[in-house]
Amino acid sequence: MGKRQNDLTGQRFGRLIVIQPTLERRNGYAVWRCRCECGNEILVSSRHLKNGWVINCGCIPKSRKGADLTGERFGRLLVLRKEQERGLDGQVCWRCQCDCGNQVITTTGQLRAGYKKSCGCLSRPPLKEWVGRQFGSLKVVSYTGKWNGKHYWRCRCECGKETVVSQSNLKNGHTKSCGHRATPQNSKHFVEGTCIENIRSRKIFANNTSGIRGVYKSKRSGKWQAQITFQGKTRYLGSYEKLEDAARARAAGEELFDEFLEKYDQDGWQRKESGSNDR
Repeated sequence: MGKRQNDLTGQRFGRLIVIQPTLERRNGYAVWRCRCECGNEILVSSRHLKNGWVINCGCIPKSRKGADLTGERFGRLLVLRKEQERGLDGQVCWRCQCDCGNQVITTTGQLRAGYKKSCGCLSRPPLKEWVGRQFGSLKVVSYTGKWNGKHYWRCRCECGKETVVSQSNLKNGHTKSCGHRATPQNSKHFVEGTCIENIRSRKIFANNTSGIRGVYKSKRSGKWQAQITFQGKTRYLGSYEKLEDAARARAAGEELFDEFLEKYDQDGWQRKESGSNDR
């Protein structure tokens, strides 16, 4: 018979290896006997282990903010050195060696909170190996970590600059450079935070099952939902039983585009010769 789902026996948390469960409980959580790398044994609740609050028997004082983590172990990760680049939230980044042999760069917060315990080899299913793959001007250098349910990768742009990009933005082609190719804000084709060519486009994305731009079916409610994105903001246009009702709501919402394009033409801005169909 396999291990129980909540059986922590044999798992590593920092410098601690879980030996066996005890009959004791603390605040409703099971207590486990753990052996530290220094040889000492302590009792720790499952909550403190899983949240990364206890990672050794006390032989290594808890790191202070800004302290050097070099040489410390977090799960399967051994901290090698501090990186010059900062994470998405400004946190210090560390290069770590995983027990499987891969290296990964992650932040202080991810390590201390216990969210980052491996290079991704423990993920179920395992993370896709994207290192070396090319996406536009970006080449994937290393896996950075997971924030808010998204995987992030460090990429090197053809201009030499490095940037961190979400896996989803790489897959759907939303991010193809570090930003050096971005259209300037004062460009005649990018006005008031809106790309003229985008709102004129009739392109339907491959994952759109409705065939109508801005209309999709909710997996939770089973209804058709309509929305529109304009000047960086997404507006919810309602949820409908019938596709045609959602389509009408989307068409009404596109009056925003009409007003904007009318102003765009009146002000005398020139259009880009893009070959796309105008309204």
